[in-house]
Amino acid sequence: MWTNFFKLRLFCCLLAVLMVVVLVINVTQVEYLDHETVSATFIDSSGQFVSSQVTGISRNPYCGYDQQTLSSQERMEEDSLLAALHRQVPDVGPVPFVKSTDPSSSYFVILNSAAFFKVGSQLEVLVHVQDFQRKPKKYGGDYLQARIHSPKLQAGAVGRVVDYQNGFYKVFFTLLWPGKVKVSVSLVHPSEGIRVLQRLQEDKPDRVYFKSLFRSGRISETTECNVCLPGNLPLCNFTDLYTGEPWFCFKPKKLPCSSRITHFKGGYLKGLLTAAESAFFQSGVNIKMPVNSSGPDWVTVIPRRIKETNSLELSQGSGTFPSGYYYKDQWRPRKFKMRQFNDPDNITECLQRKVVHLFGDSTIRQWFEYLTTFVPDLVEFNLGSPKNVGPFLAVDQKHNILLKYRCHGPPIRFTTVFSNELHYVANELNGIVGGKNTVVAIAVWSHFSTFPLEVYIRRLRNIRRAVVRLLDRSPKTVVVIRTANAQELGPEVSLFNSDWYNFQLDTILRRMFSGVGVYLVDAWEMTLAHYLPHKLHPDEVIVKNQLDMFLSFVCPLET
Repeated sequence: MWTNFFKLRLFCCLLAVLMVVVLVINVTQVEYLDHETVSATFIDSSGQFVSSQVTGISRNPYCGYDQQTLSSQERMEEDSLLAALHRQVPDVGPVPFVKSTDPSSSYFVILNSAAFFKVGSQLEVLVHVQDFQRKPKKYGGDYLQARIHSPKLQAGAVGRVVDYQNGFYKVFFTLLWPGKVKVSVSLVHPSEGIRVLQRLQEDKPDRVYFKSLFRSGRISETTECNVCLPGNLPLCNFTDLYTGEPWFCFKPKKLPCSSRITHFKGGYLKGLLTAAESAFFQSGVNIKMPVNSSGPDWVTVIPRRIKETNSLELSQGSGTFPSGYYYKDQWRPRKFKMRQFNDPDNITECLQRKVVHLFGDSTIRQWFEYLTTFVPDLVEFNLGSPKNVGPFLAVDQKHNILLKYRCHGPPIRFTTVFSNELHYVANELNGIVGGKNTVVAIAVWSHFSTFPLEVYIRRLRNIRRAVVRLLDRSPKTVVVIRTANAQELGPEVSLFNSDWYNFQLDTILRRMFSGVGVYLVDAWEMTLAHYLPHKLHPDEVIVKNQLDMFLSFVCPLET
């Protein structure tokens, strides 16, 4: 009897071991297959599957982001995003300044010139870039911006630039209003400057540095902080427990990590460029300089017939470019009718009985400032927060409106933020119940311009997860995303907040939130299409149009 019992136990043990071995083999095979699938294929910008070896996708090793744990779907998405932004700037070796792109020697010509065009017609413009010796360039990589505009009508729209990698570029415009329409093309950065910006993005992501103040009693210390820190000195790990967003400070010599009280921008690194590289970043020479036309720079556009106009409106699909245009200084989205909130009472009526959450950087703080200035019944409640930092709160008790603003978590280049106010947007969204009277607006981009793109992708991935959860539990919640915008550039600002950096962030944001069920305020086109100079914080007329679009999502026209 005991012999049989022993044999039975031995058989069971062997069977259990065998099952464990089979399970391990299967898991290993699945992981291997996932790895092979991810490393071999991804979706490019045209929606086609291509090999990663062909496109040469590489990950930035900064802070171990190339080793982060991602699902196969997340890794495929990240590969697709990085591939779409992989700019083909040929490595032609050191280029002297005189052989770099000269906007004053370059020119554009209207290709399909005609006696007149109809509203809705396509306009094609060819740009040919030359160097400072007036010799044609044989490679591409320059960053151009283009728009059409009619100053008398206060009308404007952006164009789509295609780089043919041979010194020629083509710009495509859709003519959206009648009258005399002028073409403008600008060189933001020459390709030689873009190569420098790429090098800084890869090799100097810490060129903006941050600090924190630690204090206990009369003892205080200040140490440097960032997404990751070099060397082997002791660190304080402030990585967020819920999102996994990394953040570290050098440990104070005398104080514990728990004594941190503030976060603030430390400053900007100097001496980032060689003398030769500095020549590619000169105001009035090759930063946001106009490219002249070699012939007429304008066309005449006539109205369409009513039937043609109706068919034009109906034919506009989800991929509409441009997304809108200005006419008489009012933004006109091409996919829906935008309301004009010209009276404070209109805004009050729209926001009545609603809670509005504004999360992000100072570009969405402008919305809080505009609303509290324009709507007299919306009274700001003094929370004692640092100026321009927040959090901020405004209340209209009569109409039951609550307006909140809170900055996003680090990295953020504000002057001084109390450490206990460093909240990540994803965590804030997880704490919102939501519903038909809840409105959320998010703008997260400007403070990520110096980091590798993987850092921004991770942040948006966390925010997107939280947005999806919010809309799952409360589908009637209105969620609006404000995109990036162009800004004024000089030699120094270009190294930290170039439009080229922000164009990359803007592209990533649009792709990652496509199909999620959020609304988009296209601040990028709204700044590029306008006649006013580009600013990090756009002028009031542009902000007003942004708010009109935002409020039109909250309170759409009844149809």
